[in-house]
Amino acid sequence: MTDAEWMQSALQEARKGVGKTAPNPPVGAVIVKNGQSLGLGWHRKAGAPHAELEAIRAATTAHGTDALKGATAYITLEPCSTTGRTPACTSGLIQAGISRVVYACQDPNPYHAGAADEILRQAGIEVISGVLNEPCEEILRPFFKVQRTGLPWVIWKCAMSLDGKITRPPGEGQWLSGEAARADVQKLRSEVDAILTSGETVRRDLPALTIRMQELLEGREQPWRIVCTNHPDTLPVDAPLFCDETKHRTLVKSPENLETMLADLVREQGILSIMIEAGGNFSAAMMRAGLVDEAVIYYAPILCGETVPALSGEAFPHALKFVNVHFEKFGDDFRLRGLFDK
Repeated sequence: MTDAEWMQSALQEARKGVGKTAPNPPVGAVIVKNGQSLGLGWHRKAGAPHAELEAIRAATTAHGTDALKGATAYITLEPCSTTGRTPACTSGLIQAGISRVVYACQDPNPYHAGAADEILRQAGIEVISGVLNEPCEEILRPFFKVQRTGLPWVIWKCAMSLDGKITRPPGEGQWLSGEAARADVQKLRSEVDAILTSGETVRRDLPALTIRMQELLEGREQPWRIVCTNHPDTLPVDAPLFCDETKHRTLVKSPENLETMLADLVREQGILSIMIEAGGNFSAAMMRAGLVDEAVIYYAPILCGETVPALSGEAFPHALKFVNVHFEKFGDDFRLRGLFDK
């Protein structure tokens, strides 16, 4: 197998940690020798061993310590070179006798970027970087954005009719999208650290905003639920997110300065990624402020006429364009997922 193919295996490991590792990034690793995988590893949560050390431990358990001498480590992110809640991974790689390290993405922290290269090379280890960089960076985007801006990666999620409405005509059911699309939303919730909504949505819909599929909760807590409102005294005290078993993970924030609010969530809760599930006024305000990075839109094959629009309020100063757009079908619905062109 090529370096890129082995890195693909490390990326598969990294994906297991998406939504579980904040404030750390999801990282995967594989230890290889003589064309054979000796051990796989992924970072499971903050404070737990990093992916490299998990892979080293798996390889040592299966093959013994001597088997790692002369092996290659494939890692989706540059190994950490400083000691924090866990030991430096560069030290672990050196002690294990690894002779070659291949990683995909450089650490975006300017104090760490490239530091591993020098440490490992001084120890006689060959270092190669940039292998499969783009697909690995895709799942690291939230961590990279926080490192570079102090703000989380923000996704706008919406289910709407073909004419851009989020409610059905009076007397019809509440759902626009079908079961397959709603199951995909559960998966999306499991991949983010928090869900952001408005006081208006809480008053109108009484949403729970939880992950309801138990298998998606393995290895993580329910997402933080952030309610933005200037009138917290008017929120219904019997709303599910104030009464359920994870009510301690519900926060009420002022939307007076949206950017400051997001920065506070990063600093205080360690949030890397957040998904908006709210009505048209709040969603549009976030977009006007330039704070949304990605959109996931489920289109139902219906027309609803004069009902509630997905986006409302003042017109945008310019049209918002998507890039890297992907379409996928879920039952009778289809999903658009793309990045805002900034």
